[in-house]
Amino acid sequence: MASIFRPSISLDLRPKVTCTNLSTKERLDFHNKSLRKEKLNIRLRGVKANQAQGTSVVTEEKELNNKTDYGVVGVHHVGLLCENLERSLEFYQNTLGLEINEARPHDKLPYRGAWLWVGSEMIHLMELPNPDPLTGRPEHGGRDRHACIAIRDVSVLKEILDKAGIAYTMSKSGRPAIFTRDPDTNALEFTQV
Repeated sequence: MASIFRPSISLDLRPKVTCTNLSTKERLDFHNKSLRKEKLNIRLRGVKANQAQGTSVVTEEKELNNKTDYGVVGVHHVGLLCENLERSLEFYQNTLGLEINEARPHDKLPYRGAWLWVGSEMIHLMELPNPDPLTGRPEHGGRDRHACIAIRDVSVLKEILDKAGIAYTMSKSGRPAIFTRDPDTNALEFTQV
């Protein structure tokens, strides 16, 4: 069991790749190749600090027989409910510029939906009844459950949302992030990385 003194951490050794200019086939290939069957699990055994040089040395040990490591490699997709698929696609495709993943099983599910690329991950829009209230949600999406999308430039998205007349709030912490809601009040965060 991990403690605050000797935490277990997982290292993701996959290269950081931007998938915005890849075809659907190239994105699928990247996505499938990035799913690793075994993830390196590291336990920090000790940290030796050399205060004179300002450096630290971390002793690493591969953890064996970790019964809780079932191979988490990342977030595959986020599922969002929508009342009207066409209205949602107007927002996600035409306002945000996301592209449909044509390789996903749109017609094999018992409800209408669409899979949209977000880098190498996806948003799954599902046209289903929404059990959540559509009113009374916090004005700032950061105080509601939300999905966060990493972007390069918050100021460009701010201009896009202003032009489209879509309400948003900036991060309350002062970091470069913007919060908005889709037509079904699903909260979205866009953080600049």
